[in-house]
Formats: sequence, structure tokens, C-alpha cells
Amino acid sequence: MSKLEIAIWVSNLKKCYQNKDVLKDVSFSVPAGTIYALLGSNGAGKTTTIRILTTQMKADSGEMKIEGYNVSKQPQKVHEVIRLTGQFSAVDEVLTGKENLIIMGRLCHLPNPEKRADELLDYFELSVSANQIVSTYSGGMKRKLDIAMSLVGNPKVIFLDEPTTGLDPQSRHSMWKIIKELNRAGVTIFLTTQYLEEAEQLADKIAILDKGVIIAEGTPEELKSYLPQGVIQFLFEDRETLEKAKSLMGDYKTSSIPKEYKLTVVTDGKADTLAQIFSRFYQNKVSIHTFSQLTPNLEDAFLTMIAEREEENQWRSS
Repeated sequence: MSKLEIAIWVSNLKKCYQNKDVLKDVSFSVPAGTIYALLGSNGAGKTTTIRILTTQMKADSGEMKIEGYNVSKQPQKVHEVIRLTGQFSAVDEVLTGKENLIIMGRLCHLPNPEKRADELLDYFELSVSANQIVSTYSGGMKRKLDIAMSLVGNPKVIFLDEPTTGLDPQSRHSMWKIIKELNRAGVTIFLTTQYLEEAEQLADKIAILDKGVIIAEGTPEELKSYLPQGVIQFLFEDRETLEKAKSLMGDYKTSSIPKEYKLTVVTDGKADTLAQIFSRFYQNKVSIHTFSQLTPNLEDAFLTMIAEREEENQWRSS
């Protein structure tokens, strides 16, 4: 992939606050026309990354380019191709929705800001509320207007910093639909979120940021493949049968829920392995009530990676 096809390029980004490393040697690239999600818990460094990339904050070191423009050396050029929507609405609540958009259009030196305002109000299904004071809008409507304002100047890259924080489930799904539609229109979207489902639903590629370090990166399927694929859950009739079955699985990684008579067995996912397990149960007269194969999700991968990193850090410090 040539550099012309890279919308966002970050190399060795570092940022320190009061002798505390917030970002530690972060590097990644975002292909043009894709949705890239930076996933992490509160305090992981997601918002700091966005603030640096959108020129609101200076990095201590590292190199960053957006649409080929150097973030540190060409901030004005960067401003021309990006827009930012943060966790909290930046609209003026004493104005109407249409007035907010017209003012933004004038700031972007559009020849006909009223026409662009009407187009965006229609696109975001806000036309009916166009002349209402924004303070009367719901949280979901304000977030829609916020994103509409970021599109006034037809940016090539949009940064969305936890765009669905505080929204109800219906508004969140509505926002997901809008983000997907913007991406289909050719806009590159850089998204930060702490919602695993959101990252899985939206992103072409996900980076997991933990305590200022990217610990994994890939498509949702690639990250989920980090976990074993042959996870089988067995349900038995009673505690005694469960314990007997567990004793027969000594060469496999297992976990159990005694009160529910459940046994989870981690295998290599091969059919022959599953056949051997069933054969072992049959030969030892272990009766299986039901069984199912579990499919790992992004949350499983995220929690496993974080836990393994914490264990590694504890081991190094001991």
C-alpha cells in the first residue's frame, strides 16, 4: 500500500504528563476510506491520541501525518482535511439547529451555507427540528447535529471521540448507521470507544490500547482468533458426573461451574480431538446431558489480552 492510500500515519508517538507516561511509543496507520477503532478502558490514552492528531495538544516525540500533511509542521493543512466530534456536544444550545450549521458554513467560507445546512439537516433527519432551539433537542439529536457540523466542509477524515457515550440503545444504533453511511460515502473515520460491541460493529480494523501501549491490532475476526477456537461446554446431570468428567480431562485446559454442572474444555478445534473426548466419556460411562461449541467474541479477546499483559507486568516487577 502506497503512502497516498494512507489517511493517518503515526510513528513512535509519546506523551508524558507530570512524569507519567500516557502514550508510550504508539505506532499505527489507517488506510483511506476505512473505519479504524482505538479501543480501550478509561485512562488508556484514547482521547490524548485524538487531541494530538487534531493539533489540540503537542506530542513529546513521534511523527504523525494526516492525508500526507505533517501534524506538527503543517497544522493549518491538517485543519483543512479533518473534523472532530468529541464525547460532549460542541453545538451552541441557544441557537437553532439550522443557525448552528449556517455559522459553521460561514466559518468554512462556503458560497451558500444555507443550502448546505438544509442538505445536512435532511440527511440527519433533523429538518423538522431545524428551527428549534438546540437546548430542546434530545441527546441523540444533539449528537447528530454535532456530526452534521463536522461535515459542513466535506472533510476527508473525521475523528469521533466516544461518539455514543451517554446515548440510549436506540440512539446508539442510529449513530452506528450514520457512521457506516459516512464511511460508505468515502470518509475515513477514526473512532475511539470503550464499547466492545461498537468497535466490532463498525471497525474495519481495531487497535487495543492499554495504559498507553497498543497491545494488539487487527480486524475483529483476527483479534477473536487470538483465542482458542475449540471451546466446548458440557452440561451434566449432577455434580458427581461433572467431577468425573473433569478428572478425565486432565490433559486439557478446563473450567467448571459446579452449581450448574457445567464443564468448559479448551481444545485445538479439530474434529478428531472432539471425537476423542466423546469416546473417553463413553468408555468411562460419563453421560452428557447437552453440549455446545462456544464462539469467542471480541470481549473475550479484549479481557484475555489485558489480563495476560497485567500478569506479564507483575512477573517482570517481581
